[in-house]
Amino acid sequence: MPTGVPGLVKHTRKATYEGFLRKVKMEKSEFISLVCRLASINAVSGSESPAAEFCAAELRKYTDDVYIKAGNVIANIGERKPDKLHLLLDAHIDRVGMIVCAVDGGFAKVSQVGGLDRRILPAQRVIIHGRNGDVCGTVCTLPPHLAKEKKVMEPDELWVDTGLADAADRITQGDPVSFDSPCEEILGGRICGAGLDDRAGAAVMIAVAEKLSQESELPCSVTVMLSTQEEVTCRGARVGAYHIDPDIALEVDVSFALCGGEKPEKCGKLGGGAMIGISPTLDRALSDRLMGIAQELSLPYQTEVMHGTTGTNADYFTISRSGVRTAYAAIPLRYMHTPAEIVDISDLMNITELAAAFAGRCGTDE
Repeated sequence: MPTGVPGLVKHTRKATYEGFLRKVKMEKSEFISLVCRLASINAVSGSESPAAEFCAAELRKYTDDVYIKAGNVIANIGERKPDKLHLLLDAHIDRVGMIVCAVDGGFAKVSQVGGLDRRILPAQRVIIHGRNGDVCGTVCTLPPHLAKEKKVMEPDELWVDTGLADAADRITQGDPVSFDSPCEEILGGRICGAGLDDRAGAAVMIAVAEKLSQESELPCSVTVMLSTQEEVTCRGARVGAYHIDPDIALEVDVSFALCGGEKPEKCGKLGGGAMIGISPTLDRALSDRLMGIAQELSLPYQTEVMHGTTGTNADYFTISRSGVRTAYAAIPLRYMHTPAEIVDISDLMNITELAAAFAGRCGTDE
């Protein structure tokens, strides 16, 4: 396990926080259920309303101050005061998918939304979310016997076979399309399915809200934001950060987990704990603080070194208004942007503890 810099983390609230940790927290089975319910909501970028409504209802269990603005779910915990720092905790609720561009007979021409892995698209089962109900279909592909060459499908070659005589009666241009891949628990406490990027992070934020709601008074005020359209230029994070105007931000997203053949220095390990980001765009003192807290609480963690930007909402928090000090912790995930993403529930639970502790210390050692 990488070593951090514990000397940068002061312990003025240690006794109080240890008591805080022992309060009510989400059990493992509840956590897995929450992740799977969230990931199974078919809401691709730009069509996140079903996921937003679900998350808002969950967050209202822990705070009365919950609302949706510009698609983002915003939940405030603790009173905001001029002499307190304000912390933003964020994860995004959109997922990659496709969008209907045209309808021709029983076929729908589609285009990708976000960084979809087109290598795995042929013959994938998908769901077109039409205004008059869902329509199941299959991404068209030639049998290997008839294909002249094996290649990755180009964006303008994507068609979905709905099996309908006239698909135009059920679907229209602009309808979102998602993978027909339910999320479920597999062996070893791992979860597999589409949409775990970043519904796993959204589940962490809901669990953090539960933990923070048990504290009578936090050293900072907190906003939990579940943001939209991260997969298409982080639009939700940009407007959300401007609206909230925090002093400090912590982004929880997913990053690459080893599955075989990758360079170890570019990936984390499932079950290895939070991948704490170190990047020129991130606040190094906050990264060190996350590592120090993890060490103090005996939470496993890994480091993720990025030579430029993080490729997440964190990049836009750092330049919002006059700038926001930002930290980043990622959930290791295999097979990103496919119908079979995999996370380890232990990583989610450890990151929940880490993020809650970060909030419990925010402002005490500035």
